[in-house]
Amino acid sequence: MIFCLGMMKQVKNFISLGGPHAGTASVPLCGSGFLCLIADKLIKSEIYSDYIQAHLAPSGYLKLPNDIPHYLEKCRFLPKLNNELPHERNSTYKERFTRLQNLVLIMFEHDTVLIPKETSWFGYYPNGAFKPVDRPQETKLYSEDWIGLKTLDDAGKVHYVNVSGGHLGISKEDMKKHVVPFLKDEAPMADSIETHGSHRKVKLNRKRNQELPLLQEKESSQLILDGSSSYHWPPSVQSFFNELLGLAEA
Repeated sequence: MIFCLGMMKQVKNFISLGGPHAGTASVPLCGSGFLCLIADKLIKSEIYSDYIQAHLAPSGYLKLPNDIPHYLEKCRFLPKLNNELPHERNSTYKERFTRLQNLVLIMFEHDTVLIPKETSWFGYYPNGAFKPVDRPQETKLYSEDWIGLKTLDDAGKVHYVNVSGGHLGISKEDMKKHVVPFLKDEAPMADSIETHGSHRKVKLNRKRNQELPLLQEKESSQLILDGSSSYHWPPSVQSFFNELLGLAEA
């Protein structure tokens, strides 16, 4: 979120579709081929090395719960963005983040690219374990308000949205309902989702204290983005794999 760095004008409404906000605990596979399997294994074993961190962008989001010390020390992007480093917390990040009018966090129910999928809501695993998944409100990032997420949530400006589909597989219906309203200058306070244990319910903004039924799966939804449970790296990253494995042409 480059606007938090103060390098661009203040953003009014931030809409995130399946963003790895709290990190991801797995590297998406580049494919099922033999070379991809070798590359994936090599990347996972060296994910916090200087070379991987400098050359593979997704490594900046990888947060292994069983290797938090290396993550905090070597991961070049997410620990700084989320103000996870106790002695390096940037007040500018929090100040600009809390000036948002709306923060729309969209999670995909069948997302298998982000592990866990709840990272789209800033939920994540506790340090040292791969289960259970802590709700956003149960994390230190939230309770200690490192980036201002709690401040925004207390003000009713965070909208936790859960849609069906795989990673980035959003239907026209959901796009019109959860995204389009916030693209206008004066975006209305849209429907949001609260979580209570294992139950989810949709409710209107606090100005209207009426509950709506649980969102139902839309089996016939037409996807306008091709969300998929299997991820394929783009050609530029495939070239990186070849270089990493010493297979690049001279």
